[in-house]
Amino acid sequence: MAKVLVIGGAGYVGAVLIPKLLDAGHDVRVLDLFMFGDDVLPSHPKLEQVKGDMRDLGLLEHVNEGVDAVIQLACISNDPSFELDPDLSKSINFDAIEPTVAAAKAAGATRFVYASTSSVYGVSDAPEVTEDHPLIPLTDYNKYKGLSEPHVLKHNDDDFTVVVIRPATVCGYSPRLRLDLTVNILTAKAISSKEVTVFGGTQKRPNIHVEDIAELYVALLDMPKEKISGEIFNAGYENYTVAEIANIVRETVMREMPELGEIAITTTPSNDLRSYHVSSEKIKRILGWEPKRGLDDAVVGLCNAFKAGKIPLDALSDSKYINVKTVQLAGLK
Repeated sequence: MAKVLVIGGAGYVGAVLIPKLLDAGHDVRVLDLFMFGDDVLPSHPKLEQVKGDMRDLGLLEHVNEGVDAVIQLACISNDPSFELDPDLSKSINFDAIEPTVAAAKAAGATRFVYASTSSVYGVSDAPEVTEDHPLIPLTDYNKYKGLSEPHVLKHNDDDFTVVVIRPATVCGYSPRLRLDLTVNILTAKAISSKEVTVFGGTQKRPNIHVEDIAELYVALLDMPKEKISGEIFNAGYENYTVAEIANIVRETVMREMPELGEIAITTTPSNDLRSYHVSSEKIKRILGWEPKRGLDDAVVGLCNAFKAGKIPLDALSDSKYINVKTVQLAGLK
């Protein structure tokens, strides 16, 4: 793949993905609104950064020129951000998705990777939620992610390979850090206030390290097309309850930063009922791919970033680390 377009490449996952694509020798073009800052990506002769909205069809046609593959990451991410303006969010997370595939195909690209989400499964008591499990979304964010998938996959053919990835909840340090994700926010609270607050606790949540999901997207560019063409893959690693995640965070932070002393765990009720145990057996069996890093690695990486001054101790009060606050301030139309 000579040139890769990453739509939404300056986000949480993109800020980790782009350096990996460059290290792999790709020319990279990023299309992003850069709501979270224009300093999260490296300066590199093979990196072109385009500020703009993927809903602009003229711009979309332009950024696809000469592109061999597209990785679509862009969306209004998480439920609170989506609910700020449901019509706006639908226009980005659903209405704009099929045009991005059509533009890539029309421009001559041969591969398209769509980042969906494992939250499309909603709540399930199944011991292993596979890709064939019914989609039972609890929110519009989940619903429109799931509804977008067939609109993406229908463009798959012999000359245009489309693959859908349903990542678990991503965790770990990124230059464009999010502190509104379970592992990340619990770690930040443990470090800044020496307390971990658990909302609910019995919900099962799958997790995947941001470095692992970024490496998967790079690997998909070179996977044999007969293995990924028209396929949907879960991409997760460890399934824990929220209470188990809190205990791992507490123990890891106390080990890595003993100067903090004892860290308490407080449990309160939650209205977030999403609970599912995602199976990633298919991606391992068919592609031979599995993550290399665990939840504790994510916590260690965040601890190291705090110690190095990459994350300020008052980060939880800074809107740039919380998606819903940044989207609100951006005033998107």
